Amino acid sequence: MNILKQNLCLSGSARCYLAVICSLLLITGCATPAGIQQPATEEASIEYMPAVTGPSEARLPDEETVETIAILWGKFRTHIALPDPDLQASLNETLAESPTTGTPENSRASAETTLPTPVPKSETDIWSRIRNGFLMSDKLPRRVKLEAEWYSHHQGYFDRTIERARPYLHLIVSAIDARGIPMEIALLPIVESAFQPFAYSHGRAAGIWQFIPATARRFGLKQNWWYDGRRDILASTNAALDYLQQLNREFNGDWELALAAYNSGSGTVRKAIRKNKRRQKPTDFWHLQLPRETRAYVPKLLALRAIVENPARFDIKLTSIPDKPYLAAIDINAQIDLALAAELADISLEEIYRLNPAFNHWATDPDGPHRLLLPLAKAEGFKHALTELPRAQRIRWQRHRIRPGETLGHIAQKYRTTVKVLKRVNKIAGHMIRAGKNLIIPVATRSIQQYTLTAGQRLKRIKARAPASSSKKKTIHRVRRGDTFWDLSRKYQVTVRQLARWNGLSPRDILKPGQKLVIWQRKTAAIKTPLDLSGARKNTTRRIRYTVRKGDSLARISQRFRVRISQLRNWNDLPKGRYLQPGQRLTLYVDVTRQTENI
Repeated sequence: MNILKQNLCLSGSARCYLAVICSLLLITGCATPAGIQQPATEEASIEYMPAVTGPSEARLPDEETVETIAILWGKFRTHIALPDPDLQASLNETLAESPTTGTPENSRASAETTLPTPVPKSETDIWSRIRNGFLMSDKLPRRVKLEAEWYSHHQGYFDRTIERARPYLHLIVSAIDARGIPMEIALLPIVESAFQPFAYSHGRAAGIWQFIPATARRFGLKQNWWYDGRRDILASTNAALDYLQQLNREFNGDWELALAAYNSGSGTVRKAIRKNKRRQKPTDFWHLQLPRETRAYVPKLLALRAIVENPARFDIKLTSIPDKPYLAAIDINAQIDLALAAELADISLEEIYRLNPAFNHWATDPDGPHRLLLPLAKAEGFKHALTELPRAQRIRWQRHRIRPGETLGHIAQKYRTTVKVLKRVNKIAGHMIRAGKNLIIPVATRSIQQYTLTAGQRLKRIKARAPASSSKKKTIHRVRRGDTFWDLSRKYQVTVRQLARWNGLSPRDILKPGQKLVIWQRKTAAIKTPLDLSGARKNTTRRIRYTVRKGDSLARISQRFRVRISQLRNWNDLPKGRYLQPGQRLTLYVDVTRQTENI
């Protein structure tokens, strides 16, 4: 016991596991391990009851109990800190003996009652390591079962997601393990992005952890023309874990509430808690009135937990991933052309972008971070080749003679770089440049089309991708001054979200004059102006502003003004599941010839 008191640093979970182990030992008739005595003081966190003595009372534990003890012991081991390196071996040896009494004589008489050797944590498969770190509830409420049911019918989804996760998963699991937080969080990128590093949502969230710009800046993720830290696998993982731990502290250690806040914001969760308190209702996640997406968010994660815990139960096969590092972080000290880096590492240019998806263009950020993630097997070869390459040759340089009327902005756009880089390289203090002078400009070593995963090339592929329906025709709209997503959605009879998705944008992005937008329309549809959406004659359709009253609903308003609910949603960009609020202002296009008392 002195060994335990002096060397073990026990968490609450560890105490629970150890208490259950001791209880099982007592129930099955196993005695207190030799050399461990009942503590003399009440301050001790663990108490050992006196052993049952006498060979006639000793009995063998059944197989189920043995298996349970082994599992609990494995989980207990993941929650203890052992400052003394010899302590682990000492405890294993002590527990392996497991005599029925504290005396040597009875130990020899009852040798067959010893505990099985504890099952060590598997180091061959990452899923075993993840399972060993699960700390959240394993219960399956109805909402969790429904999500698990969906996953259980989509083996292909798991196969694709795991393949995308393969390079990143060990890095994420190791970061979580180092912090001692629930290993369920390693599965969160499946819910957020299905481990797609270039995922971008309509809410302007990016990366496998789906950070929005403001939250990313708050947690130190840099975002500029060259680099977006939200997509940096290493940086965004650390930022996401920082954020989740902060939320966990805010909600008093409740991980379900912390995860809900990660999805919808802590303000939304706090508001729901205050509402339940006023109504004297429980304030746990399962009783809160949260947005629809958030209500499904935590159940999705817990469903994934249940599947990883027992894949066979859900008829899912998890592709094995070795529990060993796949990536190495290489310090490169300065900017480098990514095509050249791929060549030095002996990997494809596409692979270097997938491992380093934060870089938006053809080179790393000149201001850092000066780091590349590369396959561990290629790391040493890359470092050796990089030391042999003179720093001046990491980027190709080109001389440009300034023409009359050119500005730094024009030149930067032409060479796919930034004004800041041009000014620094050419030691220009202001913005004035003279025609006839020369500028030195860093340029890509290959044709820009070969950098297939730069921001520009990804956007081109998004715009070229036709919707599933073959009845759509492609229209290119050049943005004019004053154009908005709303105006264009009305003009082309599409939704704001469709416009944004087709062009790799967020509905909240600002359109710039001259920008080209791709729009997909029905081939038979004629373009109507916003004031002609109902199909009535143009001179009988009017735009009105309606203030929502108490008790109003979309169904009621649509009946009152003889329009469709889908039209109301499109005209006002109202997502499904969002309730109307008294005082809210709506825009409607109504045919005055069909109205009576409403106008």
